[in-house]
Amino acid sequence: MANTKSAEGILVTGVIGEDVHVTGIRILEHALINAGLKVHSLGIHNTQEDFIDAAVETKADALLISSLCGHAKLLVEGFRDKCTTAGLDNIRLYIGGQLGIHAEEWEVTEKTFKDIGFDRVYKPFVLPEPVIADIKKDLGIE
Repeated sequence: MANTKSAEGILVTGVIGEDVHVTGIRILEHALINAGLKVHSLGIHNTQEDFIDAAVETKADALLISSLCGHAKLLVEGFRDKCTTAGLDNIRLYIGGQLGIHAEEWEVTEKTFKDIGFDRVYKPFVLPEPVIADIKKDLGIE
């Protein structure tokens, strides 16, 4: 069953994998809440299934994944397909942090994650404001 309801601004956030870097996502979570969005925080050490289960349970409009360990590509491969299988066809996927361990042009990194199925990909140290603006635009929230 497709996720066809209108967006309410329900977000699931968290850090994927064995990564313990939580400061960035916590700052973003506080900014999202202050912007009137509903945040369900998973914290650290999450699997793809943790994000998907939480999205189904909360009827989330979007998943925001943080990763600073540099192995994000390995941790999120096949994620969009798993979302679709779980009935989350229309869920928005966002990822940010230190996504790779090797220096490469940002456009290459961004394309890699968009090809995996992410709607938005953020550079390290992005401020909350552009992320919030993107979420509100993508979800049709004023």
